[in-house]
Amino acid sequence: MLSVEDVIVDLPTPRGNLRAVDRVDLTVGAGRTLGVVGESGCGKTMLSRAILQLLPKKAKLSGRVMFDGQDLLQLSPEKLRKLRGRSLAVVFQDPMTSLNPVLTIGTQLIETLQEHLELDMAAATKRSIELLSAVGIPAPEQRLMQYPHQLSGGMRQRVAIAIALSCEPKLLIADEPTTALDVTIQAQILDLLAREQRRRHMAMIIITHDLGVVAGRTDEVAVMYAGRVVERAPTPALFKKMRMPYTEALLAALPKIDAAPHTPLPAILGRPPDPTRPLKGCSFSPRCRYAWAQCHVEKPRLEEADSPGHQFACFRPIDASAGAGA
Repeated sequence: MLSVEDVIVDLPTPRGNLRAVDRVDLTVGAGRTLGVVGESGCGKTMLSRAILQLLPKKAKLSGRVMFDGQDLLQLSPEKLRKLRGRSLAVVFQDPMTSLNPVLTIGTQLIETLQEHLELDMAAATKRSIELLSAVGIPAPEQRLMQYPHQLSGGMRQRVAIAIALSCEPKLLIADEPTTALDVTIQAQILDLLAREQRRRHMAMIIITHDLGVVAGRTDEVAVMYAGRVVERAPTPALFKKMRMPYTEALLAALPKIDAAPHTPLPAILGRPPDPTRPLKGCSFSPRCRYAWAQCHVEKPRLEEADSPGHQFACFRPIDASAGAGA
């Protein structure tokens, strides 16, 4: 369904060129779910905007983004506009910035349906009620008349999901859809997305900084750091035997239910590199406890692990490092 090939996103800044996405390759099949994981600033959102062709005006994009047999980078603005919302949909992190505060929920849903599906007002209104009901919003007829500020954060996110699903898209990108919500609502939103993805057999990309979100909810995981994919694997294989030290550090930073009270979380020391001053070697080497001389002078490439479909970019993968230390 989607193939991202050697995609690079460069942004001009007063401090110099900023490489937000650095030669990323990804694929997502129909009915499959890909999780893209990494810290804030690692390039996850910029990658999603490259797929959607919603980059800043001065951004320079190269590579190929093949969607359903079409190269999105070669399409005209008019063809892209018709594709977005109809076949390509997105749920952003904060629904208050993606919903129009001066338009009712009904107006925003109905407009989408009329624009892409050419429904009349009666059919669009009926479909809007069905969509709100499908995403778990009570009294949908009443909600159509309300404004975004009259709904809770969880309800607003459900509305954003309803709009994204309204035209039966082939690919849905969920860009940190639960970050601003409490843990109970987070689980409900993630379950809702998973249910709708299975029911509609659509491809889905979940972008998050939390490895716990993708566990059990995705078919494959891509871990990003400093604009690059540093590990990619089927989800069970990744959690069974992760190879990249950065992936290990992300997992260790998750709170554990069985941990003793007041147990401090192991943070990843240091900070990500300045994207306008790229490092010569591995971007994670200054923060990696396994790094050695080669890591600081040479940038590792993605290599195949011993399990099918598992790739990692590291000179000292975890099991080898453990063996060397022993």
